Amino acid sequence: MNRIDTTFADCQAKGRKALVMFVSAGDPNLAATEQLIREIVAAGTDVVEIGVPFSDPMADGPTIQEASQRALASGTTLRGILAMVKRLRASGITAPFVLFSYYNVLFRYGMKALAADAAAAGVDGMLVVDVPYEEMGEILPDLTANGLHLIRLVAPTTSDERARKILADATGFVYTITVTGVTGARSELPVELSDLLVRMRQASPVPVVAGFGISSPEQAKLVAKEADGVVVGSALVKRMGQARTPAEGIADCVAFVQSLAAVL
Repeated sequence: MNRIDTTFADCQAKGRKALVMFVSAGDPNLAATEQLIREIVAAGTDVVEIGVPFSDPMADGPTIQEASQRALASGTTLRGILAMVKRLRASGITAPFVLFSYYNVLFRYGMKALAADAAAAGVDGMLVVDVPYEEMGEILPDLTANGLHLIRLVAPTTSDERARKILADATGFVYTITVTGVTGARSELPVELSDLLVRMRQASPVPVVAGFGISSPEQAKLVAKEADGVVVGSALVKRMGQARTPAEGIADCVAFVQSLAAVL
């Protein structure tokens, strides 16, 4: 059974919501990312989304764009990220890992080879931002053949009819985008979010998590009322990016994760 499935089942059995944290791999370098993942998992992270740096991250706001540029400048590659995942698994980390990427990076690697290598390293799923429902055939067969989940995306602009198509055979969990636009921490979330999450949970055969813009424990607690979990990304990436040293950034991130986990 995929680690994503067992993690969400465990959260449900314990009556709590899942905390999904996004990290920008390679910012400022992969050694720091590896230590960051170890420590945020120990601090209460249930699922780790590992952002693969890309030169044109069109779905991301300035915080993650800048982190991607720093990661690329430090020499971060997809092969290096998979090697990091393999080391984390060898050290005993059991939290699910989801690769968060744009298709160009995956295409250059080769989907068939990547799906096999990712599964062997210890990846549990992939979220490909710029591959729409109609093009899932480019990636889904290879992922399924290797026991990896393709994480589906739905947005506030997704109609109920389209959501039913996207989610009919969904596996793992569904990522519900909470706001229109790009990623980035926000001071307020839309008032219609609760209705959106209710509708997506009715349409989805798997857990529904909500992300984009969640930047505080208060927001996480509010969103979790109608979701099975929350995703926090830019608020964590920003902490690493603004820190004077990786060690200070990791310590700040650990405290932040603990505050999020406490309300879920």
